[in-house]
Amino acid sequence: MSRHLLKSAILAVTVATSVQASDVQLTTPSGVVSVPQHPERVLSFDISVLDTLTALDVSVVGLVDPIYIPALEGLNDGTKPNIGTLFEPNFEQVFALKPDLIITGPRTMQQVDALAKIAPTVDMSPFSDDIETVVKTQTTELGALFGKQDKAAELIDQLHTSLEELRGLTAGAGKGLIVMTNGPKISVFGPGSRFGWVHETFGVEPLFEEVEAQTHGEAISFEFLHDANPDWMIIFDRTRATQSDGPIANETLDNELVAQTTAMQKGQVIYVHPADFYIATNGVRSLQDTVDQFIAAYSGAH
Repeated sequence: MSRHLLKSAILAVTVATSVQASDVQLTTPSGVVSVPQHPERVLSFDISVLDTLTALDVSVVGLVDPIYIPALEGLNDGTKPNIGTLFEPNFEQVFALKPDLIITGPRTMQQVDALAKIAPTVDMSPFSDDIETVVKTQTTELGALFGKQDKAAELIDQLHTSLEELRGLTAGAGKGLIVMTNGPKISVFGPGSRFGWVHETFGVEPLFEEVEAQTHGEAISFEFLHDANPDWMIIFDRTRATQSDGPIANETLDNELVAQTTAMQKGQVIYVHPADFYIATNGVRSLQDTVDQFIAAYSGAH
C-alpha cells in the first residue's frame, strides 16, 4: 500500500471508532469505511458525489464554486455559502458550517488531512476503473447512508437498463475514437485511459488498442485524425468543461481534413456534454446523461 493510501486509510478509520448497527459501509480507494447513518450537515468537494446526492434528493450545507455542471447550477441559489473550489477548500467557512461529514474526491486529494481535522472526512474517489461498478456502488451506499434506498434503486435500475440498450447499439456499429479539444489543440484517448470506459463499459469498439494514456491524452495532428479515419468520433471539449477561454470544439475541428473522415461524413459524431463527461464523470445523473446522449446518437445511425 502506498504512503498516500495508507494515510487515507488511517484517516478513514477515524470516521467511526466503532461500527454501530446504524453505520453504513462506504467503499473507498483505501478500503471500506463505516459512517454513522443520516448525517445532517454534509459537504462534498467531489462534483460526482454532489451529482449523485442531488439525484437522491440529498442537500448539502455549502457548495464549491464554480460547480461547472449546468444541471447543478440551480443549487447555487444564494442560500448556501461558498466552501472553496474543487482544489482549495475555504477552511474557515468549512469550520464555521460544523459539518457532520465531509466528502472529498480526486481533485481534493491533497486536502484530506487538513479537512479531517475539522470533521470526519471520507475520500470517495473512484475505487475502480470500472465506472459502472463505481457508480452503482456509490449510489447504493449513499442511498443507504441517507435513507434513500428506494430512490437509489430506481436510479440504478434506469442506468442498468440504459447501458444494456447502449451496448446492443454499439455492437458492430464501427470503430470509435475519443477526441479531446483543448482550445486549438487536439488529443485522443483509448482503452485503459481515464475515458477508457467509453470502450469497456459502453461497448464502443476502439479504433486503436494502444494510445498513450496521459492525463490529457496523446497529442495528435489533423493529418493523423484524417488518416486514422474513425467511424465514430466522441468529442470532448475541455475548454467548455473548465469554462476557460479559447476556441471551442466546433471551431477547432472546422478543418477540411477532419471533414473528410467517415465520422464527419456520416454525422457519426457525439459532442458529449463536456462537464458531465469530464468533471462529474462518476455521478449517477451525469453518467445517465452521457449514456442517453450515446443512445440517441447510435439509434439515429441505425
